[in-house]
This record gives sequence, structure tokens and C-alpha cells, in this order.
Amino acid sequence: MALKEEIDLQNQLSKVILHVDMDAFYASVEQRDQPHLRGLPVIVGGNWGRGVVTAASYEARAFGVHSAMPGRRAAQLCPKAKFVRGRIDHYAAVGRQVRAIFHRYTPIVQPLSLDEAFLDVTGTLKLHGTAAIIGRAIKQAIRDELDLPASVGIAPLKFVAKIASDINKPDGFVEVPVDGVQAFLDPLPIARLWGVGRVGQAKLTRFGFHNIADLRKTDLAFLKQQFGSWGEHLWQLSNGIDPRSVVVDHEAKGIGHERTFDEDLTDEESMHGVISYLSEQVARRLRRCDRLARTVTLKYRREDFKTFSRARSFPQPTDSTPAIYQAAVELLREMRDRQPRGVRLLGVSVSHLSDASAPQQMMLFDQEVSLASDRVDRLADTIAAKLGKDGLYRASSHSWIQNKRDREARREQMGDQ
Repeated sequence: MALKEEIDLQNQLSKVILHVDMDAFYASVEQRDQPHLRGLPVIVGGNWGRGVVTAASYEARAFGVHSAMPGRRAAQLCPKAKFVRGRIDHYAAVGRQVRAIFHRYTPIVQPLSLDEAFLDVTGTLKLHGTAAIIGRAIKQAIRDELDLPASVGIAPLKFVAKIASDINKPDGFVEVPVDGVQAFLDPLPIARLWGVGRVGQAKLTRFGFHNIADLRKTDLAFLKQQFGSWGEHLWQLSNGIDPRSVVVDHEAKGIGHERTFDEDLTDEESMHGVISYLSEQVARRLRRCDRLARTVTLKYRREDFKTFSRARSFPQPTDSTPAIYQAAVELLREMRDRQPRGVRLLGVSVSHLSDASAPQQMMLFDQEVSLASDRVDRLADTIAAKLGKDGLYRASSHSWIQNKRDREARREQMGDQ
């Protein structure tokens, strides 16, 4: 390994990162607020057999119930489940209370959603004690003050901390020391690696890769030859290399969402639906963080795992859903002209971010249209916050969301046979 690479790796391993994950967050809040539900299988959403499950308590998960499952199927699996209407505003308020606890121990907090976040406590160890002391203090504060369970993973790398928090859920606590990263990773199944879904796992298994150690021991050139940049990504993670830092939202250099598909996409309508859905999520996060973006990037992975990307910049930074979607669709069209094969993954991201409150050059003739579009976006954000991200969406996203629900229903039907 070259000297620079050794220094970079040492810098990565000098970090102390926590991943805190609230256990069955929405369902746990309902069990806390309604004590008669404690110990019972609780399903949030699903509308008493209709719609889609938003969250399920661990008692309900024991019956095979999980989020995004059709409510009717959840009721079949768990006839005695208690269905509860979701209260997203209430969950958001509780989530803010959880983040306030995080900020007692470090200002470097990167929320991933209402119920999980990364914390970098490297700079506060002298103030609060070891990582284990901080992790247990956070868990105890969440338990004592909010009466909720949480799982904590501690590691020098982000993806390892995330895996650690998942190992012993619920109410888990796992610390991976600097000199124990490889021993922790090696025996784990390849599905634990970020970016390995069901189809990717099947392909890797065909090559004889079953656990992370199998990938670590494989020559990098071979993985790149077989899987392109994805192979290099897997090799880095399996060797404990993850240069990503914990980034506070307002300091983020980019925001993105991507989806890996169970089956390769080949029709344009489905691809446009995915792009619309991802653009909505990205734009909504921009507005939530009070940020504007100047550049949109499309990530495009073929069925042979070769990955490509194309970017386009705006004359003025924006947080407009239609603008981001239109740019992403044009990039997709260009990519399809060059790479007209089945698609394994699509992603939409934005970069070159700026503060939304900063002065902006006004576009004289487009101002009225822009203001109308902005009002639609803000109204959509408000309604989606109450109904969930799939509760309100643009018509262009419908094909993807409906296909996602149909696939889930088919999987459940197959499980009955």
C-alpha cells in the first residue's frame, strides 16, 4: 500500500462514529403513548387491512409483518394485530427530542431519517468519556427521558457502525474497536454490505462469494473486471475502507437517492416513474434543509453491474421538484441512447449546494411560474409529512410506486403457496 493510502486509511480509522437507530420507532411511540398496547403486535398504517404498513412492532414482526407490506396481508399474517393510525407530526416532534439528546454529546450529527442518525464523537471524547460511555449514556437518556428503546453501533467507519447497530436489535449495543474491524466484518454474509441487494447477492454467490472475507481475499482487478466500479466498491468495504465522514445536513456537499431493482428494468415508463419518485425525495430533502442545488447527476447501472453517470447544471440554483425531475429525465434519455440495456440501478443526486436564504438573481419572465411551482412543492411537502412519503406524489411517480406495491403483494402471495 502506498504511503498516501496508508495515511488516508489511518485518518479514517482515527474517527469514532456512532450509529443510533430507534427500534421500531413509530410503533414504539404508539406503545409508549398507549400503555395497553405494550407487548402486543402493533401495526402503524395499513388502515385496518387497507393501504400499506408504515411500521410494525417487534411483536408483529415475529409474524412476518414488515413495513411497505399491504395492510390486508399483514392482517392475514397477524390476525390479532392492533392497527394504529400514523401520526407523522408527532413522530417528527419525538424525533427532534431524540436529536436534542444527540447534540448534548456532539455537534456533528447526520440524521438519515426521523429514527436514525450518525454521530461523530471524535472531538468530544475528552469531555464526555469513551465512545462506550457516550453510547450507553445516549441509550439511557432516550430510555429515561422518552421511554423508548434504541440500538447503538460504534466503529471507526460509518458503514461498520451501521452494521453494528443492526446486529443485536432491538435495544442492542455493539462496539467495534479499531483493531477489530476486519474480525467483525469477515464472517458476516455479503448481504450486510451496503449496495448488495437480493439480485446482487445471487450474482456474487454464483461466483462463490458467501461472506465478506471471501470478497476481501479476492484480487481487486478480478472484481473490477467482473463488476466494474461496483466491484471496487465491494472490495473497499470488505477491506474496511470507507472514507465518508459524518456530515451535518447544512454542510452536506450533495443529496441523493437511488434504487436497486429486483428485476432489471427495460421499459421507459418504469424508468421515468423511478426518476420522478427519486427526484421528489431529493427535492423534498433540499427544501427541508433549506438548501438549493445547481447540479443534478443521474447514476445508471446496467444489468452487468457497469455503472455510469451524467450531470447537468442549472443557470440558477434550485430546490424545485419539476426542475430536478426534468433535468434527470433528460439525462436518462441521453444515457439510454448510449446504453440501451437492462437497468439494475437508478439514482438521482444534486450537488453544488448553497443556502436557500442567500440572495438569488431573479428570472424576470419566469418568476410567476416559479412562484406557483414553489407553492405546489411546499403544499406537497406539508401533505406528505402527514400521510408519509408515498401518501402524496406526482402522477409521473405512480408507475413506480404502484409497481413497488404490486411486487410486494406478489411476493406475499408466493409466500402463501
